[in-house]
Amino acid sequence: MHTLPPLLRAVRLGLCALLITIPLATRAAPPAAKRVAPAAVAPVTMGKIRYEAVHATRARGLPQEGGYVAAIDTRTGAELWLQRIYETPYDPALEEDVQDVYIRRMRRGSDGKAIDIIDERGRCYRLTLASREVQPCCAAGAACPAR
Repeated sequence: MHTLPPLLRAVRLGLCALLITIPLATRAAPPAAKRVAPAAVAPVTMGKIRYEAVHATRARGLPQEGGYVAAIDTRTGAELWLQRIYETPYDPALEEDVQDVYIRRMRRGSDGKAIDIIDERGRCYRLTLASREVQPCCAAGAACPAR
């Protein structure tokens, strides 16, 4: 049987003792996800156009992640236009991904000429389709009653 020299055995024992005394909280933990992926949002189809909440907007070179709606021609699949619904201000002292705000829900407006959009913070916006004008459904885009 092979035995370690006394000096090497002492170093090994010292390292083991050191590892045992380091509290678990100070040991490196595996990286964790910073936020869960946004939930899928059901598109709204009116006539021959489908309106979709767009994710991965930074990959398109846009200034924020989320908060955009695209109009898609249902016959060709071509994107007709892309409209920002709200602006997400970013605090440079925080990681951007934890500040992203996505669209949570979209539904056809009662007049059939607009889409009502609710973001993850509960703010409601109305997108008028003909003009692509965006207005808050509630005062200044504040949280709206449950919809």
